[in-house]
Order: sequence, then C-alpha cells, then structure tokens
Amino acid sequence: MPQDSLSLEGRRVVVTGSSSGIGRAIALQLAAAGAEVLIHANRSVSAGETLREEITAQGRRCAFLQADLGTAEGANSFFEAALEALGNIDIWINNAGVDILTGEGAKLSYEEKLEALIAVDLRASMLLARRAGAAMKKRGGGVILNMGWDQAAVGMEGESGELFGAIKGGVMAFTRSLALSLAPEVRVNCLAPGWIRTSWGEEAPAEWQERVLREVPLERWGTPEDIAATALFLVSDAASFISGQVVNINGGAVS
Repeated sequence: MPQDSLSLEGRRVVVTGSSSGIGRAIALQLAAAGAEVLIHANRSVSAGETLREEITAQGRRCAFLQADLGTAEGANSFFEAALEALGNIDIWINNAGVDILTGEGAKLSYEEKLEALIAVDLRASMLLARRAGAAMKKRGGGVILNMGWDQAAVGMEGESGELFGAIKGGVMAFTRSLALSLAPEVRVNCLAPGWIRTSWGEEAPAEWQERVLREVPLERWGTPEDIAATALFLVSDAASFISGQVVNINGGAVS
C-alpha cells in the first residue's frame, strides 16, 4: 500500500467525544496523518483543551468545541459551529457516547441509562451523520465513521449488554442504510470495537480481565490506538472502495 494513500493532508476532520480514550487516540492519529482536526467534549473541557494544545504543539491546526449532544438542538447547534469553524468538513467521526459503566453514569437506573444512550449514542450520531453527509454529498465527497460494538451482533448477558446491544445495533444498521443514501459521493462505515482497555477496562475486576483473555484469540485487551489505526485506514484513500461496512476490531473474538 503506498504510504501517501494514508495521508490526510488538507483534510478537515471532526471527531466527537475526543477528550479521552478512543476519541482522543483517533484525533491524535488523524492529526499525525496531516489532518486539520476539530475535537469535542461535553464535561471534560480541561482535557479537551489539553488535547488541542498537544495537537497544536505538533504543528497541526486544531480547534476545540464544547457541546452537549444530548438534545437534538444541541447536536444541530454543534454541527453548525463545527462547520463554521472548519469552513468545510471532509471527514466526520461520531465517537461521542455516554459512560454508563463508571462514575455517576453507573448509578443511573436502567431507564435513565437507556434514555441517555438513545440521546447521545444513537440520536446524535444519526442527526450529525445526516447533516455532515448532506453537506459532503453536495460538495462531491467525504467520509463518515460511526461507532458500533462487536457484541451487538451476537448479544451479551446482563444490563449493559442489553443496553449497548440495542443502541449500538441501531447505529450499525443505520450506517448500512446511510451508506446507500449517500453513495456514490460519500462513504459511510462503522467501527465495532471489542474488548478495549479504556478507563473501565483499566479498573475491571479480575474475573473480567480473565474473561477478556479467554474470549480474545490474540489474548490481550485492545487499545484505543488499535481503533485509531483502523479509523485512519477507513477514512483514507486506501479504503476508497469500502462503504456500508461494520468493521470489527476485536482480536479475532467470535462476533
């Protein structure tokens, strides 16, 4: 593969939910490939500012916007602000999601978790992808990445499995349909991470650590950088014939 096919020089990119974890790794990876990046956070404003400074220090242009994507109005306002900040958008990555596994989110009721996931992980992803896609199609090209989950295709026991399975399954189905709606000008794909060592994975109890090693043929947790490397490929010219796909990044786990 020619190395320049992975170059994003001159591309303008939005990565939602990019102050930490997978989103942060994606923003850094795409900036390193030459993109001008707009990063986003809701509550983690200081972390977002720190990331902006880190990317800028590497000689790349980077903007930061704080926005609550939990309402339709908030999502639409964020899109307008992002478009104004960048002028045009070549790549849009919907990574923002509600944390229901750690912190205050873990204390919510089942119904509250469901409502929060619907609002941010599903509705905001759909609204933002449609807005970005319409603008890209009008301009004649662009790439959208959504965020799914490898277990949504097969199911997982327990409350979080039910919730994430329903929501991320919806995102994955939406991705396939949107890819058809926006073809041939715009490519749309979905990342489906498996066991990734984000903040929850770092603190997971021993039984979960053992479960990961048992279920993943490559016998390790995935990292945010593993997801970022796949994201770079999918938004680059090297993946110009890939659209409407859900791509598992899960170390070979059955899904």
